[in-house]
Amino acid sequence: MELVSDVLIKNGLLFAFVVVGAVMWLSYYVSHHLTRGRLHGSAVAIIMGLVLAWLGGLFTGGTKGLSDIPLFAGLAIMGGSMLRDFAIVSTAYGVDLQEIRRSGMVGVLSLLLGIVLSFVVGAAVALMFGYNDSVSMTTLGAGAATYIVGPVTGSALGASSEIVALSVAAGLVKSVLVMIGTPFIAPYIRLNNPKAAMAYGGLMGTTSGVAGGLAATDKRLVPYGAMTATFYTGLGCLLGPSVMYLMIRTVMGG
Repeated sequence: MELVSDVLIKNGLLFAFVVVGAVMWLSYYVSHHLTRGRLHGSAVAIIMGLVLAWLGGLFTGGTKGLSDIPLFAGLAIMGGSMLRDFAIVSTAYGVDLQEIRRSGMVGVLSLLLGIVLSFVVGAAVALMFGYNDSVSMTTLGAGAATYIVGPVTGSALGASSEIVALSVAAGLVKSVLVMIGTPFIAPYIRLNNPKAAMAYGGLMGTTSGVAGGLAATDKRLVPYGAMTATFYTGLGCLLGPSVMYLMIRTVMGG
């Protein structure tokens, strides 16, 4: 066992991929068999990741979750900003801008309205809880957009790790609420056609939440909602550290 442990420690990043792969497999198994797909596998994986990080910090008394344990040190590299931002950028490159035209002006307006509203509501809640500096308010507003936009914005603005963690938590809560709530509100908002799904994805923005919610509503709508939700994430990453930060800084006076 000592020999195996030494090999895994020396190949920390490779072992990190194995650990994350196992967590993802278990998450999708739980999503399929225990929630019947109503809670998307990616959301289950995030919840498991947060729990494991908490247990790791509790066990070691450290501040970096499981990566404080030498055996799982590779998670610090895999979960670092470099690979995270690379994954986001590579996803954005896979989007065809021509596709957004299919949703017409409704899709474009839903994207802009969804991003602005999420930032404003998130920043307002942050202010209510005493976070009155522009960096924290923008980061938490970005987290209210999605749990991807939050850390990207926080990293760009130099936010503290605590604020970035809160932004991820805010995005996760939103994702889970969208997953669970979509099938219940779908009949009332006529979420039963591709155009409506595109507008919905643009307003909500959280790709995993929209995909999971639409899968529980009508699987045929998933690609349409997920497409605009993906644009939402990319646009949020662009607007968060720039336009939205400058707007909040102007309002708060620095």
